[in-house]
Amino acid sequence: MPSVRAVLEGREKAALVRVEELRTELERVQAALVEAEEVLNHRVIGLEQYLEALAEQDASVGVEPDRPAVAGDGIGEPAVAGPRRTVARKENGVPVDVLGAEYRLIMAALGQTGDSLTARQVAVSLGWDSSVPSRVEGARGRLKRLVERGWLAENRPGRFTLPAAAA
Repeated sequence: MPSVRAVLEGREKAALVRVEELRTELERVQAALVEAEEVLNHRVIGLEQYLEALAEQDASVGVEPDRPAVAGDGIGEPAVAGPRRTVARKENGVPVDVLGAEYRLIMAALGQTGDSLTARQVAVSLGWDSSVPSRVEGARGRLKRLVERGWLAENRPGRFTLPAAAA
């Protein structure tokens, strides 16, 4: 039968081994965190530069952007995305040609089907990878914007169609 001292020394060695394992793991995680923070900083800077360039391009072409899309973080100030492209309101006699290229493609896709389409189907019609959620959400945002401006109707949640077909 082992003595109490041997049992306690065994427990101490096991605890020491565990502490060393955790220290090694902590160093690995800290190094990964530093690397991930550096990648994040590069992404943030890249996004800021892209949004600045886009705003400069819009200013030089004379495009007046809509109010920026705002997504609150629930903590403090809201996070503000870049400017959205202008989408004209549909009025009698206004041709589809006033819309941007992607919006015209969406209108053409809906005109060809004669039925309602989902955001995923529209993403595919735009040539986007519909397995990427951000692409589908981008298509949904464009569809919602067209609904707000009177170009489309959302006859059922998530199903978009031309207004005449919605009636």
